[in-house]
Order: sequence, then structure tokens, then C-alpha cells
Amino acid sequence: MLDIGPIHRNEYETETDRSEPVVIAEAPGRIHYLGEHGESGAGLYLSSAIDRYVRVAVSLRKDNSIRFFAADLGERKRTTLVNLKYKREDRWANYIKVAVHIFAELGSPVKGLNFTVCGDVPPQAGLASSTAIEVAAVMALKGLFQISIGERELFNRLCAAGELFFGKNISPVDYLIALSARKEHFLLVDEASGEVTKFKSTLSRYQIIVMDSRVPRLGVEDELNERRRETKKGLELLSRNPPPSVALRGIDPLRKAMQGFSFRDFASVDMLEYMGNLPEEIRRRTMHVIQEIRRVYDARDAICRSDTAGLSKIILHSHESLRDLYEVSCPEIDWLVKRAQEIEGVLGSRMTGQGFGGCTYTILREDAVEEYRSRLEDYERIFGFHPNVYPVKIATGGRVITTGRRKTV
Repeated sequence: MLDIGPIHRNEYETETDRSEPVVIAEAPGRIHYLGEHGESGAGLYLSSAIDRYVRVAVSLRKDNSIRFFAADLGERKRTTLVNLKYKREDRWANYIKVAVHIFAELGSPVKGLNFTVCGDVPPQAGLASSTAIEVAAVMALKGLFQISIGERELFNRLCAAGELFFGKNISPVDYLIALSARKEHFLLVDEASGEVTKFKSTLSRYQIIVMDSRVPRLGVEDELNERRRETKKGLELLSRNPPPSVALRGIDPLRKAMQGFSFRDFASVDMLEYMGNLPEEIRRRTMHVIQEIRRVYDARDAICRSDTAGLSKIILHSHESLRDLYEVSCPEIDWLVKRAQEIEGVLGSRMTGQGFGGCTYTILREDAVEEYRSRLEDYERIFGFHPNVYPVKIATGGRVITTGRRKTV
């Protein structure tokens, strides 16, 4: 990653006082290992942050201009506090604007600001690069203005500001991960309650490789919206005539944000006999969501007891479900997952992200890495796409790394 401090000072040396402190913060990308494509607004995820980061440097200006510089791209944007709003042409800078808005709302002395951003979280790969920009910018401004604000309040303000700027409901999950992640810990993320449970990884003998298939992803949002409509309809149909054990148990009172039944109410019940009357596509989507909830819990338990064989089966079944029931995979991704699973020393491989292309992750031993990489040569020859490979480790969440000239731990 670029050394952002000197770049920031050189970019703005004629427009600011070089004695002003430059605060630098970073926030990570993330992987969802299990749980994507679940119940809208009430997902359950097995995730972690990864050691690929976005870094944001910020300093004060003497005027009222707000300047943005993307060092990796060589692009510059500008605005003022009065004109602070989403602009399509500002692309990556819009995510920094979210952070500026938050601190203006908090009453911080927001006037003129210089921002520089760089990072090595691959964009548009389903690894939450945009969230990393927002959280890194929030952390940098928090350090600049020396604001005392708790993680929960930051989280709530990020959700509200993101919805305001981008005009749609913002999933809180990526914010929770970026703020809460801890090195060498998996996260069980409950979207409904906002709770994050951290538990120690027992996979120290294994590496994680993220592979971007480079498959063009066209028309994905329409397909995903259709899947969401089908799963919503499936829950509606199940809720009309729930199994006796679900009806008697009632609704979990802890899920205050929920109305009516949730897919989680059905996750502990053998639902096969109750789903036969559902339309076929709705049945398949619904079965994926219910079974994936179980897999998330089972994977957590397998990791905690170092049951690598059990975890391997869970990851395999999850990908098969995404392929056959939820139908968001594609031939290229399926080929990559299948070939990885054939290699001795591979614990598991699965697609991650929105699907229809995008990325896979593979958990494997060191002695399996060379053969894994050699399989990618066949992939390029067969499908014509040159994949990008990113070895990653489970990492910590967003933090300030430099305040002025002092290093912080």
C-alpha cells in the first residue's frame, strides 16, 4: 500500500499549513464465509475482517473547501460543507462525505478539510471496499477532532448517514464488522439485533485465499431483487400455517425489530414436509435460507471445537445450496470451487459476495497453495478470464494509526 502520509502532505503543501497534524486511519475489507443471501434485514453471518485496508489521511485547511484525493487513481474531487451531498460523478468521494456529514451533525468545527485515500481492498469484488472508506474516514475525523464517541453511536450514525446520502436502506452488517473485528477472531453477526459475537479462530495451520474470477457481472441487481421477493413470499406462506412446534413456541421476544415470524423460527424444525405445497422456485429459495441459518450456527460450533472435517462439509453444502437452491452461482465459480475441493489440504472453498461471478474464498494448508495456484492456469485457458488472487488473514477493525507525528497503538 502507498505511504499515504508523505503523499498527503505533498498533495496539499501549497494549500495548508504544514504544521497542521495529519491524522491517518485505516479500516479493513471483509469476507462473509456463510450467511449471505439470507432474510432481508435479519441476516445471520459468519464473517471476518481481512488484512486488506483502506487508509484515509485528513488535515485542516485554512479556507472552507473540502478536497479529496485518491492517490491510487490520481483523481481529485472537491466540495464545501454547504454543498455536501451525493453526486454520482464523485464516486469514491461520496463515501468520505458520509463521514464529514456525521461530524458536522455532531457539532465538530468542520470547515476546510483535506482528504487523501488509498488502499488495497479490491473494489467491486464484494469485499466491502466502500464501507472501508467510510469507516476509515470516520476514524480519521474522530482522531482529528478528538471526539469521544462510542462504537454503537458511530454505528448508528453511519447507518443513518449512509441511508441519507445513497437514498436506500443500508445493510448494517459491514459497518458492524469494520468497527468490531478483532485479529484472529471470526464474527457471528446478527443483523436483526446488531450483536456481534467474536470467537477465536482455531485454523492457525490454514491460509485463506480470496480469488476474483473476473467474470463480468451484468444484470445482477435485477436477479437478486427477484430472489429477495421469492424468499419474502416464502416466509409469508410459511407464516400462514407454521408447524405446531413453531406456532406453540411463538416469536422470540428478543428480536424487537422483527414483525411476525422470521426464518429463524423455522430453522430448528425439519421443514421438508411443510414446504411441499410451496411453488417450486419459492420452495428452493426458502430452503436455502433456512438451511443456511443452521449452517452458520453449526460452523461456529465446528470452529470452536476445531472440527475441520465438519466445517469442510458445511462449506461444501453451503456452496451447493447457493448453486442449486438459491441459484446465484455461475459455471466459472462452480468450476473454481470444485477444482479447489479436489486438492488435498484444502479445507473448503465457496463463492462469496453477491454471486453471478465475483469471488471465491478457499481455506487451505500451506502445502496445498502451489497446486491451488496451478489450477488457475487451467481456469484462464478454459474460460478466458485472468483471475486475481489475494492471500488474506483475519484482521482487526478500523482504527487510527497516526495522529500528527505520533504513532498510536
